[in-house]
Amino acid sequence: MNFIALKMLTGDRAKYLSLIFTVAFASFLLANQVSIFCGIMLRTASQVVDVADADLWVMDRETQYAEETKAFTDNALYRIRGITGVDWAVPLYKGYARATAADGKFRQVILLGLDDATLVGAPRQMLLGRFEDLQIPDAVIIDRAGYAYYFPGESLALGKTFELNDHRARLVGIAEASAPFATFPVFYSRYSQALNYVGRERNLLSYVLVKAEPRVSLDGLSDRIESETGLRAATTEDFKWQTIGFYLKNTGIPVNFGITIALAFLVGAVVAGQTFYLFTLENLKQYGTLKAIGVTDGRIIGMILLQALTIGSLGYAIGMGIAALFFEITLLHIPTRGIVLLWQAVIGTGITVLIIIAAASSASGGCWCSSLRSCFEDSEDERKRDCGSLPGAA
Repeated sequence: MNFIALKMLTGDRAKYLSLIFTVAFASFLLANQVSIFCGIMLRTASQVVDVADADLWVMDRETQYAEETKAFTDNALYRIRGITGVDWAVPLYKGYARATAADGKFRQVILLGLDDATLVGAPRQMLLGRFEDLQIPDAVIIDRAGYAYYFPGESLALGKTFELNDHRARLVGIAEASAPFATFPVFYSRYSQALNYVGRERNLLSYVLVKAEPRVSLDGLSDRIESETGLRAATTEDFKWQTIGFYLKNTGIPVNFGITIALAFLVGAVVAGQTFYLFTLENLKQYGTLKAIGVTDGRIIGMILLQALTIGSLGYAIGMGIAALFFEITLLHIPTRGIVLLWQAVIGTGITVLIIIAAASSASGGCWCSSLRSCFEDSEDERKRDCGSLPGAA
């Protein structure tokens, strides 16, 4: 019976291939858009995630996300260092500056000023140079994508110079950094040097990075810092999700991607379901013949389920293959680096396809049962009109 079910499925090549294409397209679109959406959202907190040394971020109490900073006084740094449970606390500057290369090409850049003594927050994945070289006067490190913008087509090389706020900066390292939400180059320098690059304001301390002593509760330490300084303290994970949440609530990105994902689901559910429904209707005579020779209703419904699972499996496999190829290609391009096919999207798409196929096969099975039952219950004239020469209906 299974062989007969598959022969029936592949008998009409046009409908068979259209069903597979529909499921494949829906699968690709679902996995593609979900992965891109998650990748873009994770980019919003890229600089937070890249700082792997600290346990807590201390910031102004009204800070909503990582890109919106309100500087506070250096006195807060010394007060935090004196709180019980703090192993160390260091300053971090995060802001924007305009960097001009020797050939006159300029761009706004993300500037991170690291603690002069410890360099906490420095990139760990260095492609050229060492992050310790930031101790050299006027030294900066740039991320690989930023280097490609300033020097397109050139091989990686150190020693190039930039100008920031009328101050000279010399390139001592090239790092691999997480892609930021806005595709600006990322510069790293010492904290004291960063203050010169952005110009003087009364307060320039963006964040204080805190490392807790061993076996100290981070929640308890956060509460102590907040009560003694009036600032807000959050773990790296909490601050990451706070930043992502801000973009989810205050931008149109979730709505735009949500519409696309919903359309992909509707295309898969409606088009595949309707096509499979019509396919079952057109094969009523064949199902009637099987019933006439003694095949049970349950066995015939099992054949329909096998046909649906075959279509779903092939379509899903093709869709995931196209999605994997898509991300393999885009991963090589700097603007789309870091956006990958998520395993959660693959599993979620598989469950969605299973739901679509189950709904389509259930509707088709119900169609078969009701249509065939009406043929056997009708009068002879009605059977001829509704069912034609359906075997077993005479």
